[in-house]
Amino acid sequence: MAAFRSHHRRRIALIILGLITVLTWTFAASRSQSANRVTSHEQFWSEFYPILMASEPYSNSPKRVSNAESVGFDPKNTDPLPNLLRLSREDVSAMRLSHSKFVDLIRHNPPSLHYQPHTRGLVSTAGGSYLPVLVISLRMLRRSGSTLPMEVFLASWDEYDGYVCQIVLPSLNAQCVVLSEILDAISDSRSIEKYQYKVFAMMFSSFEEILFLDADAFALEDPEILFISEPFTSKGLVTWPDFWRPTTSPLYYEIVSQDETAGKNKEKQENPATIRQSTESGELLLSKRTHTRTLLLAAYYNFYGPSHYYPLLSQGAAGEGDKETFIAAATALNEPFYQVSEPIRAVGRGTPDGFAGSTMVQYNPLEDYALTKKGEWRIRGASVPPPHPFFVHVNFPKFNPATVFHDNGPVVDEKGGYTRAWTAPDDVVEAFGGKKTEKAYWREILWTACALEVSMRQAVGSSLQKIGTINHWIDSLDAYILVFKSDNKDMLVKQREFDRSALAPVFVDNRQYRECNGRYRLVA
Repeated sequence: MAAFRSHHRRRIALIILGLITVLTWTFAASRSQSANRVTSHEQFWSEFYPILMASEPYSNSPKRVSNAESVGFDPKNTDPLPNLLRLSREDVSAMRLSHSKFVDLIRHNPPSLHYQPHTRGLVSTAGGSYLPVLVISLRMLRRSGSTLPMEVFLASWDEYDGYVCQIVLPSLNAQCVVLSEILDAISDSRSIEKYQYKVFAMMFSSFEEILFLDADAFALEDPEILFISEPFTSKGLVTWPDFWRPTTSPLYYEIVSQDETAGKNKEKQENPATIRQSTESGELLLSKRTHTRTLLLAAYYNFYGPSHYYPLLSQGAAGEGDKETFIAAATALNEPFYQVSEPIRAVGRGTPDGFAGSTMVQYNPLEDYALTKKGEWRIRGASVPPPHPFFVHVNFPKFNPATVFHDNGPVVDEKGGYTRAWTAPDDVVEAFGGKKTEKAYWREILWTACALEVSMRQAVGSSLQKIGTINHWIDSLDAYILVFKSDNKDMLVKQREFDRSALAPVFVDNRQYRECNGRYRLVA
């Protein structure tokens, strides 16, 4: 018996040593692959950064008189664009010269973007508290049947999580890319942050065709269909709308030599605020082959965004940041694009004072394009059935497993009790899958909480128990609930009398997380 125990201990030690070796090799291989990828992007960055610096807008930053109001889009509203920035004529001229110089440089001798031809994939940015949110979104996306690879860009190695980047994400056909590895190739280069990361992630991705998704956004259907259908096949750039009318400063049109009421392009002859909604950039579809220059100019707008172009393009309205830079760049270069016309819809819950939204729904661009091509614009009053929901953007508050039940969280009501987050408006909730989608989302929140409990070093224990409560509430609308069974089969169990203080059994569909699930599921 002693010999058997000794042999058993040696076997366990060898297994542990093997696991450590595998993880060490995986990390080294990941760094090696990242280094190979980074080298080509470093070459591009070493060519592009001097162009950015040579075209610096040598002018004062625009001064705000006040922030633009966030007014809902109405194509019948012909009020002129707000004019809330102050910039001297000398500064306008200086910015026009810098902008013209940059456009000339990228038109005549653009640096070559490095990507694998004939590839397509997903791109996102995350790090820190956004990593768990990203994992939830990616698992929801995989439920659609999508196998598209994803590249997740982190700002620096400080945001790198070995377990997430080497184990969790690769299991979902995703990998981490560290932006600082590329950007630091230029010593003493200007730092970028927050909204600026998005366009740089798109530039440094390895795919020719990309669908960018915010960390908190996911598709309800396999998004591969978007790449092989109109409007993308002819336009090369597809965006989705925000709630608001545009608030671009008239000064911007002067700077890019496109007065908003003059020019050859018909759109430049109309009031820009009546043409389309402002842009919500949580989802963006782009071909780097056809829209290299658009991407480079958008990068210019973002590089000098906080100091100059963000205020010029939004004037302090809701969501000021990168969101308007992509269409602005395409328009300035006269390159094609399509913005979905079907209005974005908010999803949330009713409150004593009205409505508390936490999520946005965006619509199918194929169906929208089929309507607008026939001149049927629902935004302008056409009485035709709407396109189907395609994206869900769970934007605020975030459903981070560690904080989802904190005060002011998405499932905490005005009295401090727990509530469902997606119950209104009825037509939108029903259209995007309602309770079925909500249940699936909570399953993935639980999966992620279990997967990252140790890795993220976050206190998610109490959250895991409360997730069981939320599942109980959702399932209470049915006659039955799902319970995990040791033989990995579902068992239907009669629902007991609904009790908000009780914890219901929850179902986890991955053998690896049974232990976690077992610790935190309590039978009511």
